[in-house]
Amino acid sequence: MNENLTTDRETFVTHLECSITGERYEADQLHGLSRAGRPLLVRYDLDAVRSTISRDTIEARPTDLWRWRELLPVRQTSNIVSLGEIETPLVPIPKSGGPNVLVKDEGRLPTGSFKARGLVMAVAMAKELGVTRIAMPTNGNAGAALAAYATRCGIETIVLCPDDTPEINVREIAMQGARVWRVNGLIDDCGAIVGKGAAEGRWFDFSTLKEPYRIEGKKTMGLELAAQFGWKLPDAIFYPTGGGTGLIGMWKAFDELEQLGWIGSERPKMFAVQASGCAPIVRAFEAGEEHAERWEDASTVAAGIRVPKAVGDFLILRAVRESGGQAMAVGDPAILKAVEAAAKQDGLLLCPEGGATLAAYQQALNTGLVDEDDRVVLFNCATGLKYPMPEAPQALDRTQAIDFDAL
Repeated sequence: MNENLTTDRETFVTHLECSITGERYEADQLHGLSRAGRPLLVRYDLDAVRSTISRDTIEARPTDLWRWRELLPVRQTSNIVSLGEIETPLVPIPKSGGPNVLVKDEGRLPTGSFKARGLVMAVAMAKELGVTRIAMPTNGNAGAALAAYATRCGIETIVLCPDDTPEINVREIAMQGARVWRVNGLIDDCGAIVGKGAAEGRWFDFSTLKEPYRIEGKKTMGLELAAQFGWKLPDAIFYPTGGGTGLIGMWKAFDELEQLGWIGSERPKMFAVQASGCAPIVRAFEAGEEHAERWEDASTVAAGIRVPKAVGDFLILRAVRESGGQAMAVGDPAILKAVEAAAKQDGLLLCPEGGATLAAYQQALNTGLVDEDDRVVLFNCATGLKYPMPEAPQALDRTQAIDFDAL
């Protein structure tokens, strides 16, 4: 077991804070949304962190998620629930992307997606705060991660997913111990059912951003990028955006790192990438709005970003605008073309959501939003092995003469 998980931990959490009003909430108590109905953010005593550890200390540790333990909320080592959350690699795609384009391949994480980052933290905190029953809506990968971690520590779990959720995700959730139900609707319809049950006291609502700790797990993507880039951030990040937890988390991580003195004030341009068939953040960005209205009749091959309405919409939009980035929508044909290009030209199998970031990058390059010399990171949020692939029907009959020229 990693030494990070066996030593006594020291955490520096001071309080929680409403993301829209700034109202303070006590740490070490179970919270959902703030009284204003908005996400709560975990705050740390960063002066104490700075006097306790250094960048050199971080660099000397094993390169996993728990190397950042002073900036994470779990207080008791015994409450950590781990399946081996590695630091994910940055993979060049020079042919399909360009000489300065790197893919952060989150499909290497437990359960095959970046949802593991957020759910390992949220489940560990649920364990620490005495939660025994959880329910959550999902488009697939989040439910799988929740099922794995909750089962590992004995928390009962109910997962609701749209009825067209990829079959492999539904079976994965069930196989890993959760009770999974298909719902004839979209993810926010599933969320409404979860919310009603939570209001009746049946379970704790684990919907995106309706508990404070998934952001803390997802922010490790930003912490890792800083370390991987030698404490100087990339020029642009293209992030597949549904609920947007990871984009919000990375923006929070960059702020914390600057306060620690580990990075400067420079920030990447943040590109929130959505599918043209479900682009509420893009519509709000282009209209200059702070909140995004629900997107009706949402449809896309990239199920993970088919989120008609995000509770953290204003946090996503603020990060994009403050960074000088943009919210972008790409169509399904461009998404599928990008997935094929990365696989056939660079040997990297992207999920559809990852393909959306490559398609958006190419669009941004063509329109001058980024330059070929910019150091760019695209997020591939899950292993492409979970998704349908084109048939490969060619066959040989070994009993017949082989036409080697045709092979």
